[in-house]
Amino acid sequence: MADNTVVHIGENSPEEVAFKLMQTLLVSVEGKSWSDLDRKQYLTAYADCLRVVRGARPD
Repeated sequence: MADNTVVHIGENSPEEVAFKLMQTLLVSVEGKSWSDLDRKQYLTAYADCLRVVRGARPD
């Protein structure tokens, strides 16, 4: 039987901070709602925020 991987996103983990950053940028700054985004835009925004949280400079 294959192992089931469980991901726990803890408080203030890079993943959680990136998610909160994405929410703030998309909703508060850019004035978009979640329904305005398609799957690719949503995942790209999250990936960009995660890179920034991990210390990479934005493009």
